[in-house]
Amino acid sequence: MARTPANVQPGQINERIIAAALQLFRQRGYFSTSVPDMARTAQVSVGSIYHHFKDKEDVARALYLGLTERLQDALADIARKHVPAHDRCRAVMAMLFELTESDRDAMDFMLYAKHRDFLPSERPICSSRPFETMRAFVEAGMERGEIRRMDVMVATSCLFGGAIRLITARLDGVLAEPLPDRLDAVWECAWRGVAA
Repeated sequence: MARTPANVQPGQINERIIAAALQLFRQRGYFSTSVPDMARTAQVSVGSIYHHFKDKEDVARALYLGLTERLQDALADIARKHVPAHDRCRAVMAMLFELTESDRDAMDFMLYAKHRDFLPSERPICSSRPFETMRAFVEAGMERGEIRRMDVMVATSCLFGGAIRLITARLDGVLAEPLPDRLDAVWECAWRGVAA
């Protein structure tokens, strides 16, 4: 049985457990990952996991909420730096592409995990706060006359749907080149589809 190293601080234990869960959920899936698996990968005791989390679902919830909070923080930063919808939405696409390159496990978990199967009380990713914020950027663009008036879900899908499809192609190994190399071309197509 793994023992938690004595020099590891409580905050670090949480981080190690969540990082281990992300790795294992991505590799094996939620249902094929056990608490002892997480303990081995995080190099902590099973007791440490139960000291910090109620159960495996609680670990998954902390992971999911942490990743959506991270996205929301990035979107808030974009909102502070950019006012026009054109600039905000392009910055969102750039951020998503960069995140895919820098943290594939996180993007894989966000886009591929069937969260509702193991987190039924959490909102699906497409209606999570970050995606609501992206829609709000599009709505604000419509109000300012930058984006044509249309159904906001349609406009948001036009702006970001192609980018998300490229992200999944990159995660699947279909697209070899880094996503930021395609940003200008993808953005031009997306913006042309909605611009007023």
